[in-house]
Amino acid sequence: MSDIAIETPSQPKGWLIGAAAIIAAAVYGWAFLRAEENWEVIGLLVLAAAAFVAGWATGFGPRLKASWADNEKMLNGGAVLGLLAVIFALSDQHFPLLMLTTMLIYFIVSLGLNIQFGYAGMVNFAGAAFFGAGAYTAAVLGTQAWFPPLLTLLAGGIVAMALSLLLVFPIIRTTGHYSAIVTIAFVVLFKTFLEVNEVLGGPQGLMVNAMRLPGWSFDNSPVIFGVEMSFYANYAILATVLAALIFILIRRLERSWLGMHMDAVRLDETAAACFGISVHRTKIIAFLSGNLILGIAGALYGMMISFIAPTSFTFADSLLMVSIVLLGGMGSPWGGAIAAAIVVLLPEKLQILQEYRFLLFSVLVILMLLFRPDGLLPRQVRQYFPGMRSGR
Repeated sequence: MSDIAIETPSQPKGWLIGAAAIIAAAVYGWAFLRAEENWEVIGLLVLAAAAFVAGWATGFGPRLKASWADNEKMLNGGAVLGLLAVIFALSDQHFPLLMLTTMLIYFIVSLGLNIQFGYAGMVNFAGAAFFGAGAYTAAVLGTQAWFPPLLTLLAGGIVAMALSLLLVFPIIRTTGHYSAIVTIAFVVLFKTFLEVNEVLGGPQGLMVNAMRLPGWSFDNSPVIFGVEMSFYANYAILATVLAALIFILIRRLERSWLGMHMDAVRLDETAAACFGISVHRTKIIAFLSGNLILGIAGALYGMMISFIAPTSFTFADSLLMVSIVLLGGMGSPWGGAIAAAIVVLLPEKLQILQEYRFLLFSVLVILMLLFRPDGLLPRQVRQYFPGMRSGR
């Protein structure tokens, strides 16, 4: 009897699971940003909760995680394309694009704080101060016609990093709650300095000029394929590009020898020092680089909203930034994206929560610390050879 070959059905390509998740997330994000009535928002939240439960019950989460790990570069690019598709789908709507851009800016903030909290294990409750330093840099340099506006973003980061030097010595000499007290005192001092400094507008604040490229101002509405878009689309696209670039740098940092040093310092400073790792140098690099990113995000934020004041950069705003990191998962870049969406969009969509948003965030953080201390998307165990699997 001749052998009979039995054909088994081919398994779907691994990247299809990730691609389906990207499409579903893009459609959901578009619908959520467009929703205006409370019943629409609540219905979409219930749908998201049901999808999460179904994914957990069917084991979809681990399959998606494996799909993303095997096709990370392609799916990360697909996520950027999905985000751009949402921007173009909302092209003529000002408020949804404003919310989306704000969410992207806070996602960038979470990437900077993750270097400090998630990688090096450093505490920084002064995020709003360095964010504000970038915004005020944009306000001051925006009045100088000779200075390229695009370089203002980098200048905001450099000023924030220079301001960080005031805290370097006490930060590396303290740990735990002592370090937290130092940063809390700094953000209070920063707000007070802005309020009494008339050169920087005092309590009245400053106007910030819009971003400009050669021959183009971001205050103008772009026209693409004959469709006039909201001027916020300029900032949404720029924030998407900026977030993608910083995300790539963060992932490369995580997988580098410097990222390994930060992990070692976070886990055990004494053991790291015994293996020849400079604990102080590693902490300084983490603190300065994280605040550099916060300053860049602050400069973009100031240009987008066109007006800044000391009340925009308080200790409460620092807690908001920290809550994004804790909610998403310390050291988890994609967790920061999900948490930024929750923290930024939910209070705006449910106006009844607007005045209680800090209470809501406090409750969320407490619940996360009690029941899921690693966050919504916990950071995975470090891979020394990313992309490799046992048995290959």
